[in-house]
Amino acid sequence: MASTANTAKTTKQQGDAAEDAALRHLQAAGLRLVQRNYRTPGRGGGEIDLIVRSPDGTLVFVEVKHRATTRFGGAAASVSAVKQRRIIFAARHFLMRLPTEPPCRFDVVILEGESGQAQWLQAAFDAS
Repeated sequence: MASTANTAKTTKQQGDAAEDAALRHLQAAGLRLVQRNYRTPGRGGGEIDLIVRSPDGTLVFVEVKHRATTRFGGAAASVSAVKQRRIIFAARHFLMRLPTEPPCRFDVVILEGESGQAQWLQAAFDAS
């Protein structure tokens, strides 16, 4: 009897696939990848899934969220105030490395359901 390989994706693989899909969506809209999975050093920091630059030069910090179902509020509802603060912290850390601070914004790309259709929420939150 032959054993069957487990074809279910791990959470990490699902997250990577969602980020890939979000990046393709953003690149199709003319944005360029600057960095992927930027993490601040140490405990309690933050992570930014995608940092991209728009054609007008705006640096865009993107949170990617994927949910198989819209139960419990769906993907957009999971970008809580705490999550936003961590992303803002990481963005500030990233910006400290630059000689001048470009215009910036915080976007969210959500992918929900079986289709994984991307919905791009521009300026989803701000740093204030």
